[in-house]
Amino acid sequence: MPEADERLTGAHDLALAALYEITPASTVGPAAGYIVEDDGSVSLRFENRLPGYPGWYWTVTVARVDDAEPTVLEAELMPAEGALLAPDWVPWAERLAEYRAHQAELAEQAAASAAEISESDDDADSGDADDDADDDDIDDDDEDVPESRVLHAGDLDGVDIDELDDSVSDDSDGSDESDDSDADDVDSDDSDDDAASDEEE
Repeated sequence: MPEADERLTGAHDLALAALYEITPASTVGPAAGYIVEDDGSVSLRFENRLPGYPGWYWTVTVARVDDAEPTVLEAELMPAEGALLAPDWVPWAERLAEYRAHQAELAEQAAASAAEISESDDDADSGDADDDADDDDIDDDDEDVPESRVLHAGDLDGVDIDELDDSVSDDSDGSDESDDSDADDVDSDDSDDDAASDEEE
């Protein structure tokens, strides 16, 4: 196997520039070593962050002709040793136990979130109760207003219209009595005139 060319093993910037042309930078991890090929080229490897490809590496093969600068031969996603093998078989009973444990964990999280929501609702209800108590205090204050300050719908500038009505009614009663007395005087005068005419006859 030929010795590794240090200029090729250190060409990480060149390799990354080639990778960013075929994949987003977020899918490329840090450098993960290199492999010296039989023809003297070097395959630089970078960790893969692309979902669904565990054990795979981004691989960029670089080479150099004579004293020329390194150049990229190819860039690709390659599996590492064992990446294409199926995982170890797990009995169904163990997988079912893991599933049930996961479901129980989700149920606990749901119960905790429901408890938090209930507490927040209780706090909101207590706030409403305080508001109702404040409203009751305001109503009590209204009831404590003295009767002398209570104005009716027909009051004007603090004058009680009902009192004016009572005084008017009293005056009207007096006028009726005076009218009756005047009528009695007229009747008595008429009776006196009738008596005088009878005596003359």
